[in-house]
Amino acid sequence: MPPTTGSASASAAALPSSSSDDLPSSSVATLPSAAALPSSSAESVPNGAPGAAGAPLRLAVILGSNREGRFGPVVADWFLSRAAERPDFTTELIDLARVELPTALSARPGPAVRAELAKVTAPLAAADAFVVLTPEYNHSFPATVKSLIDWHYAEWHAKPVGFVSYGGVSGGLRAVEQLRQVFAELHAVTVRDTVSFHGAGAHFDDTGRPKDPTGSDAAATAMLDRLAWWALALREAKSVRPYGG
Repeated sequence: MPPTTGSASASAAALPSSSSDDLPSSSVATLPSAAALPSSSAESVPNGAPGAAGAPLRLAVILGSNREGRFGPVVADWFLSRAAERPDFTTELIDLARVELPTALSARPGPAVRAELAKVTAPLAAADAFVVLTPEYNHSFPATVKSLIDWHYAEWHAKPVGFVSYGGVSGGLRAVEQLRQVFAELHAVTVRDTVSFHGAGAHFDDTGRPKDPTGSDAAATAMLDRLAWWALALREAKSVRPYGG
C-alpha cells in the first residue's frame, strides 16, 4: 500500500485476519523491546537540556491498547526513543493497560476510582502536549482511550494532540480520524502530521526496531515539530490570557 501523506507506512502484506487492527499475540512474543516499557502507569523520560525557548515542553504519550499480547509497546518503545532525542520535550508515558477506569462516569467517584484517576490526572494536567498511540479496533479506537478522555475535561483544553497509529491495511488512520472529532469537542488542537504503520508487524524486526526507519523517523520528526510549535505558542498565549473553555 502506498504511504499516506504525512505518515509512515509499511507493507500491508501481514494483515491481521480479525476485525481488530491490533496484532495477534503471536506477533509480539519474539519482540523483546515490548518488555522494556516502564512498570508504572506514568513514567517520565528526561530528554536533555531545555530548548531555546526556555523550559522543555511536557509531552504525555498515551499508550491506548490494553489488549492481551498487544503490539502497542513495540511501537511505543520506538516512538519514545525518537522523542528522547528532542531537547525541547520531556516525555511521560501513560500506559492504559496499567489503569482501570470504569466506563460508567460519576461526578463523585469512589475511593477505588479516585485511586486510578490519581495515576493519570496529574500527568495529563501538567502536559503541554499529547501523543495518542492507538491501534484500530473495528474501524475505531480502543474503549480504554475513550474512557481516559471522558474522565477528564479541562486537562485537554488548549493543548495540541498528535497521533501514532498502527494496524493492518488502514494503519489505524480510521481511529485517528474519529479521535480528531472527539478532541475538537474538548478544545484541543490536533496536528495534521501523523505517524502511521500499515502492516505494523512486518515493519519491525525481531528486536522491535523498524526494518527501514527512514520514513517513520521522518514522520515522527515532522509531527514532533508541529507539536512543539503549537505547544509553545499555546503555553505562551495562556500565560498572558488564560483559556476560558
